[in-house]
Amino acid sequence: MSDSPAQLAERFSTLKWQMATAESCTGGLISASCTDLAGSSAWFDRGFVTYSNDAKIQMLGVPAELIAAQGAVSEAVAQAMAIGAIYRSKAQVSVAVTGVAGPSGGSPEKPVGTVWFGWCINGTITTELKHFEGSREQVRQATVAHALEGLLIRLPLVS
Repeated sequence: MSDSPAQLAERFSTLKWQMATAESCTGGLISASCTDLAGSSAWFDRGFVTYSNDAKIQMLGVPAELIAAQGAVSEAVAQAMAIGAIYRSKAQVSVAVTGVAGPSGGSPEKPVGTVWFGWCINGTITTELKHFEGSREQVRQATVAHALEGLLIRLPLVS
């Protein structure tokens, strides 16, 4: 486990901000890595595990038409998940992940290891596409690490 959660705790405490997660392929692992840290309730508001398309629609407000047109593993859906997590929480920051962890479920367009990330930081949304190698567990762990490192890179620096 990286020290990202501890760094996030410090940064969020200084900013007096909270975060939320919207997770598909990680099934709550990002939330778990944050809440493994004692005192995380001061900066971690909530996590949404939206593994199914219906959950993305019902819990985060992702438009069904968007999923039908772009697929659940897409930049547009990652953005919508990140926005939905903000609107359905008290957080100023969210991270969303949607991908194909494997070992099955991939396609030529979206092979196993394909993960879309969405970060919403105080109203600014950024996305990133990554392709991870390895087993299901390796893809999921790499996704967690990249999601948290992406937050640290995007959060304002504080002194």
